[in-house]
Amino acid sequence: MKSNTATRAKISIEEYLQGELVSDIKYEYVNGEVYAMAGAKRSHNIISMNLSGLLHQHLRGTPCQAYNSDMKVGILTDTDDYFYYPDLQVSCEKNAHELYNTEPKLIIEVLSDSTERIDRAEKFRDYRKLASLEEYVLVAQDTARVEIYRRAENWEFALFTQADTFCLHSIELSLNVSEVYENVF
Repeated sequence: MKSNTATRAKISIEEYLQGELVSDIKYEYVNGEVYAMAGAKRSHNIISMNLSGLLHQHLRGTPCQAYNSDMKVGILTDTDDYFYYPDLQVSCEKNAHELYNTEPKLIIEVLSDSTERIDRAEKFRDYRKLASLEEYVLVAQDTARVEIYRRAENWEFALFTQADTFCLHSIELSLNVSEVYENVF
């Protein structure tokens, strides 16, 4: 008896990484399956650029580097393999792979309607498998709202809104929420 359920062919990590080198589209990798990345709204890009500039300036002269959404994070465990493109990340790793980081200490996702559920659930679950990860930050794009989840606080979240100042403990950087949203609202 034939099954009506189609099965997706899984690809290896090597095939995925090679494909990424020649593709104009970015794909995320989840245990052998690939998913195309969605585009972003103007506010998403402005928020990402604001944060990127602030992180880059703060990290100058340190062994750490800020990366934008063109650098993958690889989560390679005994049972699972994931490659995600966070909006921003900070890594201090030496001898890093040319195409991805495996030891980010900070990951920031700018939420959108199409990605919020995945950023809050699957990605958050998977990112916590990284022993190096100290903070996971979710930034709303349609309202001034920053959520910070810290390993040191058992991943409980702290919420910051319009007039608040917050600290990214992982890189010892204090920011005003208004800096994050400059030129957005």
